[in-house]
Amino acid sequence: MRNFFGNCPGSRKGKIVAMERFRSGRSLSPIRQAEAYWTALLTGDGVPKRADIDPRGLENILEYTFILERIAPGIARFRLAGNHLCQLAGMEVRGMPLTAFFTASARKEVETMLERLFDAPAIGEVEVTSKQPLGRARLEARMILLPLKSDLGDVSRILGVLVADGMPDKTPCKFALDQCRIRDLASIQQKRADQQQPVTGFAEEQGTFERPATHLRLVISRDD
Repeated sequence: MRNFFGNCPGSRKGKIVAMERFRSGRSLSPIRQAEAYWTALLTGDGVPKRADIDPRGLENILEYTFILERIAPGIARFRLAGNHLCQLAGMEVRGMPLTAFFTASARKEVETMLERLFDAPAIGEVEVTSKQPLGRARLEARMILLPLKSDLGDVSRILGVLVADGMPDKTPCKFALDQCRIRDLASIQQKRADQQQPVTGFAEEQGTFERPATHLRLVISRDD
């Protein structure tokens, strides 16, 4: 991703979490990898900061990744976007609103979802289907939206990943919203805390330590 993922040496120093840490078997999907990366950056203060996101930790999913900025109620525009998104749109998407990827009938739902993600804050995960001209194959895609704080401390950024199962023939993609799942930050933090609790189900009870006697008695044994 240009201007974000191409300037690693000069980027801000922060907490770098490598994606390889989360792989199981061959690989996790880009959606799950992004969520694992974001979750690893969670702190007691809430959602991660935009400055915490380091491209070196996302290097194997950069083409699907993007950053959104909230500019008005229900409206968030692309600050940065990977090649996969540009190919779906048929153009450079920086500066465009997220709703540009959706049909007119789906845009109000997307705006409502964005407000919930920023205000709660919360994670959004959606399944979409492209509205293709008659005779052309329809595309299915999934997207995850992960809230971030700006340098000012307000939740006004989103780290996102969009993965489609193919590419449009010629015309840009417009997606209809099929399913939307929203998870509040509080439930995610609680789940993470539960996972970090030590497992004690099979541990033996600890015995009490008794202080040895301070006086010793010498016993001498003689053979008869």
